[in-house]
Amino acid sequence: MRFPSTSIEHLEISRMMVGTNWFLGYSHQSAAKSRWIKEYMDLDRIVEIMCVFAREGINAVMGPLNPAVEEAIHRVEVETGVHMIWACTPSGEGIDDLLPGIEQAAEMGAEICMPHQHWTDGNLVANETRLIGLEKATERIRSLGMIPGLSTHRPETIRVCDDAGYDVATYIQIYNPIGFLCQVETDWVAKVINSTTKPVMCIKPLAAGRVLPTTGLSFVYHSIKPTDLVCIGTMSTYEAEDDIRIAREILSSQPLPERELDYSRSKQGLV
Repeated sequence: MRFPSTSIEHLEISRMMVGTNWFLGYSHQSAAKSRWIKEYMDLDRIVEIMCVFAREGINAVMGPLNPAVEEAIHRVEVETGVHMIWACTPSGEGIDDLLPGIEQAAEMGAEICMPHQHWTDGNLVANETRLIGLEKATERIRSLGMIPGLSTHRPETIRVCDDAGYDVATYIQIYNPIGFLCQVETDWVAKVINSTTKPVMCIKPLAAGRVLPTTGLSFVYHSIKPTDLVCIGTMSTYEAEDDIRIAREILSSQPLPERELDYSRSKQGLV
């Protein structure tokens, strides 16, 4: 089956991506829940869930450097015949910490390399319109045959990178209807997502399980660009099937019109 798609440079990629937090135990709810996820989710369950996405035409996974993610992607391709694009998110403190992760991402088969939010936002100097070490990171990503992107929780990152002309092909940005983990109000996040020409991968659309799928997916898909994507994690094949069905229904409708936003001095960097 086909799923509505977009392009990130030469890659055709489905507008829904498989998230990995619910596979790896990052619940964003409690230490107890994260512990339970880690004990419950094994490689077979991860593969079973990812196969549901693959058979529905969803051909991309977002996740960290993790052997379980690498092995699951390989097994899904063997079982379904679907090549799963891996948007990998290596991390570190400074550029010297990040570079080994970039090299490991290439070795593990990632096609899109997006330094994690911890590195990105930690090295962003918004007032100077620069990101420390980014040119060195993107040059290494390109030299290894991957597409460079950035994971961020700060909308300013997108503006800074676009304005500075950095070699960044795509962004990861938190976006959900309740503003969970968003740095500014959701309408400002939407403005930034829609203002960049680059595809944006919207994460935590259901606010880590705090929002119903119809509510979260409708809100996000109806207020982003036709070239943007939504990354969603699930813990069962039933959830995967349901979320995919909802997304298909939503993507058959038209996006919401742009509207005037409330302004305050804290938004000056986003204007």
